[in-house]
Amino acid sequence: MSIIEQAARRLDELKRAGVEVPWSAPGLAADQAAPAQGLRAVDAARNADPRMRRAEAADAVRRSRSIEIDLSRLEREGYLVPHLAHSALATELRIIKQPFLRNARGSAEGGPVRRGNLILVTSAVPGEGKTFLAMNLAMSIALEVDHSVLLVDADVLKPSVFERYGLPAERGLLDLLVDPKLQVSDVLLRTNVPKLSLLSAGTPNPHAAELLASEGMDRLLDDLATRYSDRIVVFDAPPLLPTAESRVMASRAGQVLMVVGAESTPQSLLERAYAAVESCPNVMSVLNRARASGSAGGYAYGAYGSY
Repeated sequence: MSIIEQAARRLDELKRAGVEVPWSAPGLAADQAAPAQGLRAVDAARNADPRMRRAEAADAVRRSRSIEIDLSRLEREGYLVPHLAHSALATELRIIKQPFLRNARGSAEGGPVRRGNLILVTSAVPGEGKTFLAMNLAMSIALEVDHSVLLVDADVLKPSVFERYGLPAERGLLDLLVDPKLQVSDVLLRTNVPKLSLLSAGTPNPHAAELLASEGMDRLLDDLATRYSDRIVVFDAPPLLPTAESRVMASRAGQVLMVVGAESTPQSLLERAYAAVESCPNVMSVLNRARASGSAGGYAYGAYGSY
């Protein structure tokens, strides 16, 4: 392995651990310091890419806070947890996530997908199980060898991800859009599932819809999409028809997963919902709560495919 590769790998390891390493960080331990040649090469790449400069413009080393998810509680409530990696639910989720991961890696037919690592999970109307699926999809991706995942509660009007995890409300998405001094690492939360991080909806704001449609949101999405090459970002987004937020976000995300409640959503509403996300190049759907013998917790996923 070359000196440059060693330097790049060490910096990537620090980033994955939640540490933002500024290029002039004082007091960096000798065993953490990359060789000068490697740093010069990586620094040249940084100077050529303004997105990298923005991502590493902190004045001091930042480390995201760590929290503890009650995995036993999640298991009791029917969610996927790491030690159930071979359950029926895990198998179903494995089938669901593979096309999304192929698109994120740029290995699908048609070539790379712009912002393919940003996956928006939504539904036509409330009550179709989008949050349940978003949380399970994120956990399933966290069990991957080659990927980490950030789950964002983007349903800013009725956030529920943190409540379902049994966690208190935190600063998050809306705060990043309001306060330009706030960094992602200030509000991102690492968890006791090594490759799963969380970002809450943030402080309630009467202008939430406008914030999600702003240029600041577009810049944030670009940052999330490019900061870490192995990270998948899953957004639990608002339902499409009662709100406008998901429509704007769908136009900016690389992929959309439409959750359809089995035997509950009229076809006319589905047609309207699919029309609302037609600007996204990759829209797939999953039939939720379809009863099937042997399904985990009464859930089964089916009717999956591109629309």
